[in-house]
Amino acid sequence: MLISPPSAPAIGVNATRSSRKIILTIAGLWLLLYASFSLFSPPLLDDADSVHAEVAREMVARHDWITLYANGIRYLEKAPLLYWSTASSFILFGPQDWAARLPLAIYALALFLTTYAIGRRMFASEMAGFYAALILLTSFGIFIYSRILIPDVIVCLWISLSMLMFWKSLEQPSRATAWGFAAACALNVLTKGLIGIVFPLAIVVIFLLLQRNLGHLRRWHPLSSLLVFLLIALPWHIAAGIANPSQGQVRGFFWFYFINEQVLRYLNRRVPRDYDTVPLLLFWGLLVVWLAPWIAFVFRALGSVRNQAWTFLSIWAACVMVFFSFSTRQEYYALPALPPIALMIGGWLAREEKCSARDSQRVAGRRIALLLFLLGAIGSVLAGFLAIRAQPLHPGVDISTLLTQNPGEYALSLGHLLDLSTRTMGAFRLPLLLTAIALAAGTLVNLIARSINMIRIGNYALAAMMVVFLIAAHMALVTFSPALSSKVLADAIQPRIKAGDVVEINGEYEAGSTLGFYLRRQVRILNGRSSDLWYGSFFNDAPRLFDDDASFRQLWSGPQRIFLWTEQDHVPPLPKPAYSIAHSGGKEILSNQQ
Repeated sequence: MLISPPSAPAIGVNATRSSRKIILTIAGLWLLLYASFSLFSPPLLDDADSVHAEVAREMVARHDWITLYANGIRYLEKAPLLYWSTASSFILFGPQDWAARLPLAIYALALFLTTYAIGRRMFASEMAGFYAALILLTSFGIFIYSRILIPDVIVCLWISLSMLMFWKSLEQPSRATAWGFAAACALNVLTKGLIGIVFPLAIVVIFLLLQRNLGHLRRWHPLSSLLVFLLIALPWHIAAGIANPSQGQVRGFFWFYFINEQVLRYLNRRVPRDYDTVPLLLFWGLLVVWLAPWIAFVFRALGSVRNQAWTFLSIWAACVMVFFSFSTRQEYYALPALPPIALMIGGWLAREEKCSARDSQRVAGRRIALLLFLLGAIGSVLAGFLAIRAQPLHPGVDISTLLTQNPGEYALSLGHLLDLSTRTMGAFRLPLLLTAIALAAGTLVNLIARSINMIRIGNYALAAMMVVFLIAAHMALVTFSPALSSKVLADAIQPRIKAGDVVEINGEYEAGSTLGFYLRRQVRILNGRSSDLWYGSFFNDAPRLFDDDASFRQLWSGPQRIFLWTEQDHVPPLPKPAYSIAHSGGKEILSNQQ
């Protein structure tokens, strides 16, 4: 049985003008939130953010686009597309932190436009596509994880693009949609590994099984599509395997990249075990945070209509969430489920807008608006209370002195947020006040607008509320960044360092990895042969950068000048006097020479 989804809306003059306005609106909001102030601040953060930027910088410096390197050591655990994109940006603009963020921002724009195109076609409605894109654009999840150089927003793009190709193929299977699907899957494999093909195929096969239409795959040019997929996905994997063979007891690229980093990571048996997993209920509950306040409409959207579009989107979201429910997981692993949820909500909002005033959907919309207002009022009062009651910080106070320490949570991507306490709220007074005003005004205007059947105004009020909230969240991140970045310490070293001097990190490389990026040099590691650099350090060509206590004491007592990065409460024993160069965010730079 051939399944035909709703056909795309007719493209007339009015539709074309409406599309242009929508695209310009999406681009304008993207420019405001993703491609202006957020590109230039805060500085790159320690750990994944600056490690991935450093990998791209070394890619350009080495002219090696096959084997990834971090701090001069083979870095074989990640797929290359994010680093290729960042390295290309560095070639054009130089190795600047804003240039590192620019490709991810462009991918985010492509995601929003793709989501608009899916909603427009799937629901035969310009506004459904626009609302879906608007929800993603103003979602906290997409925004916060495009502040860090990780590839998961790009994964959202390729899955969404492959799903668009599949949905179009249901009207008429063609080489264009088949090859587009295959290309999107291949690019996703080059972005995040095997899930790049697992998710799209699982979603499509489960949907066609439920619709009793598996024969669609035979009509959808499977052999030529497979060839397209292999032509895009295979070359780098083959080249990386050849360039990184086994060396004695060190297994080569294929074992580490596929077995250790993907299969064993999923089974929670990866080595070294330098990661943690988000509790299952929290993982699902974070969907509320990533898509607030729009998530309030999702249950009404799920229960209102049962057709092919809703079935397809439900399968899409469920495949992501269920898959990671049985694996180790980070908070951002849920991101690929956000586009289908946004599309479901966008489709429902567009239908609500067209209904009569007494329709059950309008009634449900008003009830949800009342719930959002009550929650917004509570949030506004709490944020305002914290802003007013918090003691303002004295000038020059280091925010790290007010934080609690929860090192057991730092393996999670947002673990450092647990260090915040009521004592630190004085540093966030302006973001808290903006949040209080946005929550109160946005939810109130939405309630009033829906009460007088001005649905679109209500939706725009919620979007405006989220724009203000995301700006406030970015301001808070900038304020918090000294505890998350070592850029200030790199700036203190820069005018003092000479060619023969040594920079050493006390602990894992990731803890102070911004030093390597901003100083444009390798750093030595004291008692930190683990995490990202562990596996590559066993290759024969790995530089000897790792010190233990004995070798470091000898280095510290020698003639070279040493700049030691260390946490202030974990200073190692030193055989000679140490001179403090700078301190920031609970970290400091010590030197063996005055």
